[in-house]
Amino acid sequence: MTKPDTARIASELRLVLGQLLRRLRAEHRFSLSQGAVLGRLDREGPQSVSDLAASERMRQQSMAQTVSDLEADGLVERRPDPQDGRRALVSLTEQGIAVLQAERRQREGWLARAITDDLSPEEQAVLSDAVALLRRLAES
Repeated sequence: MTKPDTARIASELRLVLGQLLRRLRAEHRFSLSQGAVLGRLDREGPQSVSDLAASERMRQQSMAQTVSDLEADGLVERRPDPQDGRRALVSLTEQGIAVLQAERRQREGWLARAITDDLSPEEQAVLSDAVALLRRLAES
């Protein structure tokens, strides 16, 4: 068996992921960074701006602006950290939870329909396996 051309695979993967991201952006109202913050707060609970920045591999100043924009829209709020009064924790508001859930239904609805309508059951199984591999790449 010949060794795969990993440089070619990486180049094609980058292009395809870019196309998919552009399509997903068209399906929702948040920027990628805002969506990432809302999703992370939903999955992991309240966090400081510093923790969010580190998790998303962003500069703290950029994350502070993203959080401020979400706060201005009423989607997140800051409260004093009960463990350390010098820090503030960012959490979703009730409005933020509702908007995030509606956004997910819309975005995932498009993607789920595309997977169901455009891929065979065998291709869906391959895609499921690929998601696990992509997650590993994203976390490395």
